[in-house]
Amino acid sequence: MTTTPLTTPYTYTRSRELFDRAFQVIPSGIYGHQGPAEGCYIPTSAFPFFSERAEGTRFWDVDGNEYLDYMCGYGPNILGYNDPRVHAAAAAQQRLEDVVTIPSAIMVDFAELLVDTVASADWAFFAKNGGDTTTLAVLTARAATRRKKIVFFDGFYHGVAPWTQKLDYPGVLAEDVAHNLYAPWNDLAALRRMFAEHAGEIAGLIAQPYMHGNFVDNELPAPGFWQGVRALCDEYGVVLIVDDVRAGFRLDLAGSDHYFGFRADLICFCKALANGYNVSALCGREELKDVVSSLSYTGSYWMSAVPFAAGIATLTALRELDAPALFDRLGTTLTTGLVSAAADHGLHLVASGAPALFYLRLADDPSLMLHQEWVAECVQRGVFLTSHHNHFLNAALTEADIARTVEVAHEAFGIVAARHPELRG
Repeated sequence: MTTTPLTTPYTYTRSRELFDRAFQVIPSGIYGHQGPAEGCYIPTSAFPFFSERAEGTRFWDVDGNEYLDYMCGYGPNILGYNDPRVHAAAAAQQRLEDVVTIPSAIMVDFAELLVDTVASADWAFFAKNGGDTTTLAVLTARAATRRKKIVFFDGFYHGVAPWTQKLDYPGVLAEDVAHNLYAPWNDLAALRRMFAEHAGEIAGLIAQPYMHGNFVDNELPAPGFWQGVRALCDEYGVVLIVDDVRAGFRLDLAGSDHYFGFRADLICFCKALANGYNVSALCGREELKDVVSSLSYTGSYWMSAVPFAAGIATLTALRELDAPALFDRLGTTLTTGLVSAAADHGLHLVASGAPALFYLRLADDPSLMLHQEWVAECVQRGVFLTSHHNHFLNAALTEADIARTVEVAHEAFGIVAARHPELRG
């Protein structure tokens, strides 16, 4: 059985030429998770390596190929690329000042807006990357408690600082992770045993609001789980840190802790905070404000004014749009359509996590390679997905975009199913 393609697959001549040049002067050509060396662009011939422009929910690569983008810059694009409201605010601030010897007054405006928006925020401390805020949160927990140990949930990701990594990672020392404790997700009994065993030693617990890790179905908290975690942290004097870098403002503008019905002591934001302008924030409760003030922690560009203006415009727009409700509706429509398209070809697609930042997995092959085949066919036809990460929506996405996505996915499922007759029962 053969399937005649309805869409001509893309080619990437200029991307390959640029990559050859990049490889000479940049480690790996493209370092980190956005490059082919990570092993998630399989086959590499199916993927573009460099973009040229972006608008709304789309970007174009250097070969002129157009993509409906469900990675959104790995999260920062929440309103749409080149959103005119955000760019106008940033441009107006740029005409006045950006990086100056003393901070711009707009920093106060942005902090006040965050405190007004985020339920668990009595203050805001600004930096640049999500990892800046998770590291600051851990420093704060240790300074507040005079303890060393930090609790993580299995499957965590909190950045790339040595304390967030594993002992067998290159360059990571035993001392970097000596005080890390690892607990199973959604298991309050196991967490209570850990807290009891290390009573008086645990400074903080850091966790994403739900498990949206890579290479595995995402898992929401069980009913009452977060309330139980909050109670344990209160009982044992442990600082409760929510890493809302990915999910922040997508589930609830008041914070994902508010969405799940509890209050964090510290909460970390970055990706969706300013629609791509470079800023992050640690927010927290009043009792920890003096502790944060006592720390030696800063950066050359952390008080840059232009991203503050972009952040104010972004949060204002998200509030006007009721963005979490919009994302839930669009994400539900999209994932329902994708699951149905797979079933039309006898395939089983699992969509997990919150619809606003969903995770996909073809369950017909545990190696994930069948899923990677499907992703590659989609990318070559203008729908940019990834094989290993949760996906993101932005407010520029339309119902027509979703219909086109499902159409491309349907074609890609057909190609994969025809290539694997052994899957037909």
